[in-house]
Amino acid sequence: NVENLTIITADGREFLFTVEIATTVEERKKGLMFRRFLAPQSGMLFDYGEMRKAAMWMKNTYVPLDILFIDDTGVIVNIAHNTVPLSLIPISSDGPVLCVLEINAGTAKSLNIKAGDVVSNRIIKETVE
Repeated sequence: NVENLTIITADGREFLFTVEIATTVEERKKGLMFRRFLAPQSGMLFDYGEMRKAAMWMKNTYVPLDILFIDDTGVIVNIAHNTVPLSLIPISSDGPVLCVLEINAGTAKSLNIKAGDVVSNRIIKETVE
């Protein structure tokens, strides 16, 4: 299941990503494990279906990632930059989130994406409505 997702920065710039959606427990457990490549401007959106504290890890994940934790209004709560491939150290949200976006490491910094910026996608819109 692949969808478009847009990140709108504080200065009004918009960046389009193509993301796979992980909604089931099994899809969220597997995530981007075992992949050796992630295309530019792509990623995976983990949908938890409700606001909750989230924690990710890099077990069996070979591609370094930026991990964006997003609340139910689309606001980025916090970002873990340049995560370490294969690490078992938990990477946690700073508060309750609805979803988590994983993108290529360095993308958030290169596009100047920061906590407080907004993510727009069907999953977030359905929660807000």
